[in-house]
Amino acid sequence: MFFPITVLALAGSALAAPSNSSNSSSSLLTNINQIQQYWGQISPYHDNADNHFGVSDVGLPNGCQIEQVHSLQRHAQRFPTGAFDDGANDANFAAKVYNFTQANPNAQFTGPLSFLNSYQYQMTSNYLTGIGASTEFMSGVTFWNRYGRTLYNATVGQVTYNASYTNGTARPKPVLRTTSQPRIWDSQISWALGFFGPSFYEVPDPTLSAFGNGSLFDVVIIPEGGTENNTLASYDSCFADDFTDIGSIGDLDLFFQYVPKYMQAAVTRMNKYAPSGFTFNHNDTYAMQSICAYENAYIGSSEFCSLFTEEEWQGFENTLDIEYFYDYSYGQPTGRAQGLGYLQELLARLTDQYITSSNSSVNYTDTDNSKDFPLGRPFYADFSHDDILVSVMTAMSLDYFRDPPSLTEYPPNPDRHFILSNMTPFGARLITEVIGCGSADPTEQKSFRTQYYPTEYGYNPSNATNKFIRMRLNNGILPLDTIRGGKCSGRSDGLCGMEDFLASQYQAEELANYQFSCFANYTLKNPTNGTDYDGAVSKNSSTINLFPGELTASYIDSQGL
Repeated sequence: MFFPITVLALAGSALAAPSNSSNSSSSLLTNINQIQQYWGQISPYHDNADNHFGVSDVGLPNGCQIEQVHSLQRHAQRFPTGAFDDGANDANFAAKVYNFTQANPNAQFTGPLSFLNSYQYQMTSNYLTGIGASTEFMSGVTFWNRYGRTLYNATVGQVTYNASYTNGTARPKPVLRTTSQPRIWDSQISWALGFFGPSFYEVPDPTLSAFGNGSLFDVVIIPEGGTENNTLASYDSCFADDFTDIGSIGDLDLFFQYVPKYMQAAVTRMNKYAPSGFTFNHNDTYAMQSICAYENAYIGSSEFCSLFTEEEWQGFENTLDIEYFYDYSYGQPTGRAQGLGYLQELLARLTDQYITSSNSSVNYTDTDNSKDFPLGRPFYADFSHDDILVSVMTAMSLDYFRDPPSLTEYPPNPDRHFILSNMTPFGARLITEVIGCGSADPTEQKSFRTQYYPTEYGYNPSNATNKFIRMRLNNGILPLDTIRGGKCSGRSDGLCGMEDFLASQYQAEELANYQFSCFANYTLKNPTNGTDYDGAVSKNSSTINLFPGELTASYIDSQGL
């Protein structure tokens, strides 16, 4: 018999509990450039500084050059999803306002809320917005400028990828991978338009024929939305994640603990401008913050954005950090499992091996052949979701991010490490660079230097036999020396020797405990007490209640999950 946790419906009345923390009396924040820094994973993309994550020496050493690049790319700006804490709560609030104004035409919101008297919600669900497409287009351009020029030894003035070698013969076509979800697929298309550049050729191609005839690149589309294996949407095949009290721990923490803590002053403030018969609650004010971000992602502005203090925006971001740490990272029993599949694919590419069987979300029918999973290519670009990026870094044991956001502290600590606006904004990218060097111990280079051509700083491909890994998250160099076990310690520039990096991931499968974490029939004893599960559970975990049986695809389908 199965004893899964019942999926909970979060009701507005449940969120109206009195706050146990007073809000700051700070003035309202109106500078959108500051406000949008606090939108967590729905923030617009921005580059982190090279040293943002604490790596002190950010230049590429003399005698070294980037020889291969792997990009795990998040989709860009989208409409809200149907999740309660996302689009559903936003739509509920918009309907509440609209229904009230229609039923009470003489009742008036006043002051800064006067716009609600005629407000109409403009959001649909899930799809990429035009602003999102432009973000991905610019990401493709940036990828060419930062990596493509040197990977392909571009000629002077070359602004995009060239499908032919200088002698006129065809290059092997790049393979881009995406899920079948429209916003992911559209992000891949927009990114490719930037990287391959058919809209800014020296000789214009008004029909984009070079882009549309399939001669520039191939696409692998991995199905998403069922129970199939898919490393770019790995929650599909990790069934324990489908149950609210396991897979949505962070959502529960967000609404039942943190939103009431930081929103009471905002609720009181909004109700001063509300007509008789209309009462704002915590759900409503939280929705107003969310709608602000989404309207900016769609139409570029919003009347909701100037209604909150900076501390309240900091609180909003902390709710999202809480959600993702406990839904996809160390605070989630399936956090490692959800990132393991892509990590295995990355390691396979780094070691030039196909994957012919699977003990994770890898679909080995896609990874056992050169058509869908070519080896030895200059770059790889995979298009995915924000949560996958978080789970991959968890599966790696990159313990810099094992820094739980506080469930009680308000305002939150600005120096905490797990901040989604820096980790997974719209258009986020996790970049793995393979670097070849002439020396086994190249001298660290303090400052960033623009690489104008591959051999500029003494790099010689014929003797660059020493290979290193460096990773960047939205340009910021990741501190690989914080990978658990110390294999990547010893350097101040984020470089880790290839063999050391591979050794640092030797226990990733064991730590993820994929089969048990995803398919065992268990519940959590205390799902909302801030437990750090280290991203996995086992039959010996004291934090779970274990029942006979195993979760199956047919059971998940029968429950409508």
